[in-house]
Amino acid sequence: MNNNIKLENGTVTLPKIGKIKVKQHRNIPADYILKSVTVSQTPSGKYYASILFEYESQVPQTEMQKFLGLDFSMHELYVDINGNCPEFPRYYRLSEKKLKKEQRKLSKMVKDSKNREKQRIKVSKLHEKIANQRKDFLHKQSRQIANAYDCVCIENLNMQSMAQLLNFGKSVSDNGWGMFTAFLKYKLEDLGKRLVKIDKFFASSQICSACGYQNSETKDLSVREWICPCCRTHLA
Repeated sequence: MNNNIKLENGTVTLPKIGKIKVKQHRNIPADYILKSVTVSQTPSGKYYASILFEYESQVPQTEMQKFLGLDFSMHELYVDINGNCPEFPRYYRLSEKKLKKEQRKLSKMVKDSKNREKQRIKVSKLHEKIANQRKDFLHKQSRQIANAYDCVCIENLNMQSMAQLLNFGKSVSDNGWGMFTAFLKYKLEDLGKRLVKIDKFFASSQICSACGYQNSETKDLSVREWICPCCRTHLA
């Protein structure tokens, strides 16, 4: 790479533009090699520079001792094998009333007017705030799990199809399950741990965790508990 892109002393140097002041989110080790910079602008007018570095990563080998199973939940984000679930604020739903009010104002304004542009930015900032709140929560939740467990198992779901077929578009987007699993995957892999995705047709709820017996009887979805006929273990 040419030396026309630099990051130093709180500034980034870009070709044809020169030095620009930046808010740097983290310190960069001296042995990292700067490869490229991608500048993007959000609908609210903010600029972000995504900087790509090359470095040698030595991922530690972690022995799989602590396991966790997560099941998708529309209301709580997930429910783990112990029945625990995070208190997940519905950020979009909490701001939906205010968002509708501001969008209604925007729709009534004259196109290409200065007031309409100001209102458009106001609406964009509301959307950004909701997205950032959700992302912050998912980052913190995935970090807690990645630090505490060596292997996490989740069901492989097609969230886009679920949103379209069940008319749960807003709820699925507000939930952020796809983003959460992406965050969890790279955080686990950085620590030498694993995220395992299980096929949605795998009968995990019908397999005894104590002896491995698979129940062949068809059960109604309302049945949440059963007793293994082999080892008499109570399963829920």
